[in-house]
Formats: sequence, structure tokens, C-alpha cells
Amino acid sequence: MQFVDAHCHFDFPRFDGCRDTELGKARAAGLQRLVIPGVRREDWARVRDTALAYPDVYYCLGIHPWFSADHRLADLDLIEEWLTADPERCVAIGECGLDRLRGGSLAEQYPLFEAQVSLAQRLERPLVIHSVKTHDDVHGVLNRCHWSGAALIHGFSGSYQQAAKLVDLGCKIGVGGVITHDRARKTRDTLARLPLAALVLETDAPDMAPEGVRPGQNSPAYLGGILAALAELRGTSPQALAPQLLANVEELYGWRRERIGE
Repeated sequence: MQFVDAHCHFDFPRFDGCRDTELGKARAAGLQRLVIPGVRREDWARVRDTALAYPDVYYCLGIHPWFSADHRLADLDLIEEWLTADPERCVAIGECGLDRLRGGSLAEQYPLFEAQVSLAQRLERPLVIHSVKTHDDVHGVLNRCHWSGAALIHGFSGSYQQAAKLVDLGCKIGVGGVITHDRARKTRDTLARLPLAALVLETDAPDMAPEGVRPGQNSPAYLGGILAALAELRGTSPQALAPQLLANVEELYGWRRERIGE
């Protein structure tokens, strides 16, 4: 089987001193590619350099809603400058979005999120979106902006109805470690019912740890377990799901099929 970790904070300190080991374990299990999202301007160079140190690691540039207060709209000029130069292995804008529980008021978060949506629209780049208790708000922004591109709703934990509305706008829904926890009934039900073509695997490592993994110790090496949990939820096998999930992430990030696995 082959799979891709569509959202992994592989630049975070949790992986210092063990990146080669963790990536090696993930590759042995079938990992073909990994994407690191950027979360704030001061980290963008580190995100880029971490990705470029490995031939199968890619990255995004964005401003996470938790750090909205630390940024200005002018910071997005640097993202536009970098992306206009078509940098090697930079595949999307993000992680951006809205968070009702952390990061200040939504009024503070909205301008940066809307500006990143508009930038992605203008540059024809995918979006990686963080949404916590704001799925209707995110849908509203994308709808108002007449969003027509590709987007990943990372770490989705809303209702089936909310997910279906986002899928109707062309969004993919991230499937991570939360589905391995029995208590996550609403999310598990949603991911069991959505069209398979709308789903993308992710770890959000080192966060969003699967069942049996200590908080803060998640790794791309656990992606196969997430795939197995999704297969169980949907009443099928990992082998049956893997090709479609791979095709989904290729579509999301605009990768040509023949290049996966090279």
C-alpha cells in the first residue's frame, strides 16, 4: 500500500534528533510523501528547510489563526512573493483558518483568513484550513469568496451536514487519529458516511495522537493505523481504500499520478 500524510508538523521540536528514524519507519509502512504546513512567519524558513532536506517531503506557507494577533496583512506579501517564484515543493497556502476556542476573537482572525483565501484563489493554489467549531463560518467565507479551488479541512470534527456542505464546495476532509478513539462518535459517523473521494489521510503529528499513543508523541509512522481504523469504520479493507485515498491527495495538491513513488 502507498499513502501520503497530507498534514504533519514534521518541523516541530518533537522530531529533533529522530526525524530520519520516524520517517524511515513511515516509509517502511508505505508512506510516499509528507506535507508540512506553515503556521507563522517566523517558522516559514524552518518549514521550507525541513522539507527540502528530504526528497519526499513538501510544505505549505500560511498564518494559523492562533497567531493572528502576531501578524499583519502585509505578512502575506511575503507568501505571495515566494509563491510567485514557484519554489520547489511548496504545494499550498496554509495552515490558515478560524478557531473559536483559541487565538483571540473571530473578528481578529477573519481578515487574515479571508486574505489567505483570496491569495490562494488568485495564485490558483490549494488551501489547508484549520477549523475548530467554525465549520459554518469557514463555509461562509469560502462561499462569499466564490471558492472554486482545492482545499483540505484539516482535523475535521463537525457534523455530517457541515462536512457535506464543505465537500460540495470542493473541499477534502482530513482523516486523522481522532477516528481511533471510540468517544469521537460524531466524527467517526461522519467519516463513515462521506464519499470516499472526499477523504484525505493526515496525522497532524505530533498532535492529534491515535489511541494508545501519548499526547504530543504522534508520528507519520502511525498513518497506517489511521488507515486501518478508517477501513474498519467503512466496512472494508485498508488495501481497498488506499488507492482512492492516494488519488484524493494527488488531486488536492496537484500531483501527477506517475510521479508518486518516484
